[in-house]
Amino acid sequence: MTCPHEGARLEALRKLDLLDTPPSEAFDRITRMAAQMFNLPVAAVSLTDSDRQWFKSRVGVDHWSIPRLQAPCGAVAETAEFVVIPDLLEDPGYRDSHLARNGVRFYAGAPLTTRDGHALGAMCVLGTAPRQITQSERAMLSDLAAMVMSQIELQHALGRIDPISGLPNRNQYIDDFSDLERDRPRGEERLAMLVHLASAEQLANAARVMGSTYVDGLVAEALRSFRVAFGAGTKMYHVAATQFLVLVAPDMALAECHARVDAWLQGRDARSTSRFVTTPAVGIAPFVVGATEALDVLRIAQGAVHDAYAGGMQVAVHSSAQDAAYQRRFTLLTEFGTALEARNQLRLVYQPRIDLATGACVGAEALLRWCHPELGGISPGEFMPIVEQTSMARPATAWVVDAALRQLRAWQEAGLALTLSVNVAAPNLLEPDFAAGIAAQLHRHGVPPGRLELEITESAAMGNQAAADRTLAALHAVGVRIAIDDFGTGYSSLSYLQSIPAHVVKIDQGFVRGIDTDERKRVLVSAMVSLSHDLGYRVVAEGVETEAAAALVRAAGCDEAQGWLYARALEPAQFAEWHAERTACVPAIGNAGPSHPY
Repeated sequence: MTCPHEGARLEALRKLDLLDTPPSEAFDRITRMAAQMFNLPVAAVSLTDSDRQWFKSRVGVDHWSIPRLQAPCGAVAETAEFVVIPDLLEDPGYRDSHLARNGVRFYAGAPLTTRDGHALGAMCVLGTAPRQITQSERAMLSDLAAMVMSQIELQHALGRIDPISGLPNRNQYIDDFSDLERDRPRGEERLAMLVHLASAEQLANAARVMGSTYVDGLVAEALRSFRVAFGAGTKMYHVAATQFLVLVAPDMALAECHARVDAWLQGRDARSTSRFVTTPAVGIAPFVVGATEALDVLRIAQGAVHDAYAGGMQVAVHSSAQDAAYQRRFTLLTEFGTALEARNQLRLVYQPRIDLATGACVGAEALLRWCHPELGGISPGEFMPIVEQTSMARPATAWVVDAALRQLRAWQEAGLALTLSVNVAAPNLLEPDFAAGIAAQLHRHGVPPGRLELEITESAAMGNQAAADRTLAALHAVGVRIAIDDFGTGYSSLSYLQSIPAHVVKIDQGFVRGIDTDERKRVLVSAMVSLSHDLGYRVVAEGVETEAAAALVRAAGCDEAQGWLYARALEPAQFAEWHAERTACVPAIGNAGPSHPY
C-alpha cells in the first residue's frame, strides 16, 4: 500500500535525477562504511521508484534493482521512518519476499528524507542471520543516511551560492536559520527584512526591454549600497531574481533598522540609475528565535512587502493582525472549493421584492450563505470578493444558478409566478460560453427564461466592455432578464447605460438608507429614477428599512422595493410562509402575478 503523498514523493525523487545514473564514489564510500560498521555482508543506498528498489550504491549485491513489492525499503519510503526486521523468515509480511528467498534474514533501514519530508528510500544494511539492533547502531545508520542526503544535495540541488550576486541562496538561508536557533538564546527577538528591488510589473517591463543583464546590474548595485548601509553584522541571502532576505544583527532595534532602510532608500533614489523605472519596497519581519520557522519568517516578510506596495509605501513592518486576515482569506479560499462539493455547507436564502404600486411580492433575490463546519457562518461580504477574484467564480455562480433554478421550479409547481434574481461576478461575463450554460440550466430545470434575472454591477460590465457586451447580448437573446445592481456606485457611464440590454436598475442601499433625513439623497434618488425610466428600465430601491423610506422612494417613482421593512433574507420554508401571509394581505393580487410584464 502506497502512502497518500506517493505522487509528490515520486516527483521529488525524479526531480533529483538520481535514478539509473552511474556509480559515484561519494556514495560508495558511505555504503562501504555502513557494511564495515555493522559487520554485515550487504549494504545499499536504495531509492524507491514506483515499482522497484534501485540501488544508487551497493555492497554485496550483484544486481542494480529488485521489485518494490515486499521490499522493506519500500516501507521506509512509505512511512519515512526507521525500519528494523530482526528476522525476515519470522515476519509474515516478508517471509515470502524476494530478499528472504535469496537468504536475507536481517534488515535495518534509515529513511533518506528531503527537506520537504519526502522519503526517497533508505540507507540500509542486510545480513544472512537474524540479529537485533542497538540504539547506538540505530543512531549510526541514521547519521549515514544524513550523509547520503548531504551528498545528494551537494551533487543535485541548485547549490548554496547564487552565481549572479555571490550571496547565499534560499537553501543556505534555511540551514543557517537552523544554526541560528541552535546557537542563539531561545526567545531572543530578531529582525528580518525582505527587499524587493522592483514590483513584478516593473521587473517584467525592464527585463523585456533591457534584457536579463539589466536585472543583474540592478541587483549588484543594490547589494553594494546595502552592505554599506547595514555593515558586516548583517547576513544577506539572494532568495529570488530581484529579492534578497536580510537577517539583521542581533543588537539592532526596530527603530534603528527602519531608519537605516529609509536612509538607504533615499540614497538609492539620489544615485541609482534605475530609480526612474523601478520602485523598491522593504518588508520588516520581527520574529522570536525558537518560536518561528525559517519559511514563516520569509512568508511574513513577503507579506509586509505586499503591504508596502498596496499602501503606496516603500517600507512596511509586519502586522500580525493583517497577517491573520490574509491567513483567514486564504483559508476561506481553499475551503470554498470543498464547500461547493459538500451537500450541507452552502445554501440560498431569499429576500422578497415588493411592487410599490400594489404591495404584492413579485420576486426575490437569491443570497448565498455559507456555514463552515468549524468556522461557523461566514458572511458573503467576506468570502465572495475573494472567490470572485479566482477561478472559482465560475463554479460558484454555476452552483448558485442551479440552486436558484431548483427553487424557481418548486415555486412554479406551487403556482407562484415569481422572478428570482441572482448575482453574477465580473469573471462570468468574460466566459465565452456563459450564456449557453445558463440556457442549458434553464432547459434542464424547465424554467421559463423570463423568470430568471441576473444582477451585474456597473463596474463588472465596464471591466472588459467588449467581452461583457457579447455576453450580455447573448443572455438577452436567451430571454433572461438583466439587472444593473448597486446603481450609482460604479462607473455610471451614461453612454453605456444607454446601450446595455438591461431591464432593471437597482438603486444601491447607500442612497436609500437615511433618505428620510437627507435631502441630498432624496434628490439623487429622484434623479436616478427619472434617468432610469427615461432609458426604459424598471427601478428597484434596495435597503428600504422604514415606512418613511418606502413612502419617499415610492414618491420618487421607484417601481419596487427590497429591504428589512418587508423581510430579511428568508429560508425557503420561511419564504413560503411569509409569501402566503403577504398574499392574504393583498387579496386583489393573489397569485395572479406582478402588475408588470416579467
